[in-house]
Amino acid sequence: MKPGSIAVVGAAETTKLGKIPDMSVIGLHADAALNAMADAGLKPSDIDGVATAGASPVETAHYLGITPTWVDGTSVGGCSFMLHVRHAAAAINEGLCKTVLITHGESGRSRVGAGGFGRSPSSLMGQFEMPYGVTSPPTMFTVPVLRYLKARGYTEEDLAMVSVIQREWAAKNPRASFKDPITVDDVLNSPMIAWPFRMLMCCLVTDGGGALILTSRERAKDFPKKPVYIIGTGESVETPMVSQMVDFTTSKAFRVSGKKAFDEAGITPKDVDHLMIYDAFAHLPLYGLEDLGFCAPGEAGAFIRERNTAPGGKLPLNTNGGGLSYMHSGMYGMYALQESVRQMRGIAPAQAQGAKIAVSHGVGGMFAASGTIIFTNQD
Repeated sequence: MKPGSIAVVGAAETTKLGKIPDMSVIGLHADAALNAMADAGLKPSDIDGVATAGASPVETAHYLGITPTWVDGTSVGGCSFMLHVRHAAAAINEGLCKTVLITHGESGRSRVGAGGFGRSPSSLMGQFEMPYGVTSPPTMFTVPVLRYLKARGYTEEDLAMVSVIQREWAAKNPRASFKDPITVDDVLNSPMIAWPFRMLMCCLVTDGGGALILTSRERAKDFPKKPVYIIGTGESVETPMVSQMVDFTTSKAFRVSGKKAFDEAGITPKDVDHLMIYDAFAHLPLYGLEDLGFCAPGEAGAFIRERNTAPGGKLPLNTNGGGLSYMHSGMYGMYALQESVRQMRGIAPAQAQGAKIAVSHGVGGMFAASGTIIFTNQD
């Protein structure tokens, strides 16, 4: 992709966030989509590309009255929407469509119209992990994380500090689910979920969604909001089984996706003003800082502990409060992308002053997949 050839011209989350018992999954997709279209000054007939995960793009397009010339139903977990952005950019550049709508909606808490969590007994996970008790995210992530903590010399306190600082960011965000300050002791005294994860190290379970609208650079300036340009994209996958990671101390998919995006953008971590790292659990920002090159292996714990990622720090990280304190309906990637766009538009509740380059990095499954998108607000 030619850096800056595609722009985000519409971005919005669902009207309500958190607990929405009166809306189904498809209703949340539609609410987010209509909000994003209003943001861009568009109507459904203006959209000719649709991408989504968690619902079928066929169902979504039909529900909204869209007849697209391009669709993408890629579903690899929480980073699916980063991949949708990448695929949509390629499609627009190739002339397959002109205006792409990417939607997300999940009734993660209320479970209105939501599917089940079960995995097929015939799947690789069903055969080789689930019989041994590796059945839910807390029990899956513990497999690599315990090795990671030992190898890096990190402690429970390092995990707790991630939660503490992200709550500081959430306190600045009126839409955040949890805003009350917490301490390291609060985190370490919260109920044990699965060693080493305490409750306050685990993501929220909420309802909500979001949507983005992308178009070409040439058309972008015709829209009401200042365009946010996409200058780098990356994606990769590793394994559906967390036990089969090549190295528990690093994500191969993170490294491949991140490098591709940075190389495409022609930047290094030193050029980044704002960073979003998917944080379903408190360990993920540590992995992300190392695998994307912001910290050397073993240095991410001190980097966070020294408040470099906190309000007032040199690298604002997860400024919406993250999946730990803002929102996490199941697939968090859309919320990270939304915050990156807000930061580049200069309208975020906790705005990083003067930010010109933002990185949004996601994970799918338990290190199964990854997507990285780099934005700028500079022409």
